[in-house]
Amino acid sequence: MSKDVESPADNGPEASVLSGEARVTWSSGLLKQVSVYGIATGYCISASLLSIINKWAIMKFPYPGALTALQYLTSAAGVLLCGWFKVLEHDSLDLLTMWRFLPAAIIFYLSLFTNSELLLHANVDTFIVFRSVVPMFVAIGETLFLHQPWPSIKTWISLGTIFAGSVLYVLTDYQFTLTAYTWAVAYLVSMSIDFVYIKHVVMTIGLNTWGLVLYNNLEALLLFPLELLIMGELKKIKHEISDESDWYSFQVILPVGLSCLFGLAISFFGFSCRRAISATGFTVLGIVNKLLTVIINLVIWDKHSTFVGTVGLLICMLGGVIEIEEEK
Repeated sequence: MSKDVESPADNGPEASVLSGEARVTWSSGLLKQVSVYGIATGYCISASLLSIINKWAIMKFPYPGALTALQYLTSAAGVLLCGWFKVLEHDSLDLLTMWRFLPAAIIFYLSLFTNSELLLHANVDTFIVFRSVVPMFVAIGETLFLHQPWPSIKTWISLGTIFAGSVLYVLTDYQFTLTAYTWAVAYLVSMSIDFVYIKHVVMTIGLNTWGLVLYNNLEALLLFPLELLIMGELKKIKHEISDESDWYSFQVILPVGLSCLFGLAISFFGFSCRRAISATGFTVLGIVNKLLTVIINLVIWDKHSTFVGTVGLLICMLGGVIEIEEEK
């Protein structure tokens, strides 16, 4: 055999190395995909149940600012305690980083506060419909401010479907009130800015996921006293205390406690999802997970939309499904 022709045996070690590298690449890719689906599933479960739990909590404890502050306190304290006992690792607190993170915390606070106010003044279906419209504005913002390419034709079809469903719902909403829809518009604006800006922060500030949860909730908690003064909630709370309300009853503690626990869960899974997928994809994922919310809402409450309105809501969610397929 000529020396210029290599025998199969000569390629054995090199071929084994290449085969091993291919296996490692394949397994790491599979693990990453499983991780993304696991995080997305955790976010969907947390988000779908949190809307119902928040509505339940706000009915028993009608103070949106105080409820959101309790959620921030639970999340920040939970991360600090678990970090203290070495259950998890988070970035240490730093004044410079806190200053850099402050705009994101303010936007997050406004989005969660308007969320609670919307649930206080409107039914869950109205909340879901306005949540469904958010991706339209996020898609534009992601292109203009995060320098992402314009959405594909399929994405625009998805967003158009969502818009059509939301219009159908609004036209048939027999519970329409100016107060509810004012908060709905405020929620729409704050959430659109939140998804775009926090996507930028997550990718540039250099904090791990638990660090993001800690900074976000701790700084939002520090804004709570300002909200008490602006919205006049402090006077309402003092009045309730003087009237010896049933704050300490199990009927109040249970929904408020669950709201705080699910708030911590959605903080972790939400920031993890923001790292893994685009801002528009993350926004649309938040629509699709509301299917369980709709089913629970129809079963346990009579405060929901008409049949035509529910069809409009489901059309919104169909648009979300189209976008999820595009993200894949």
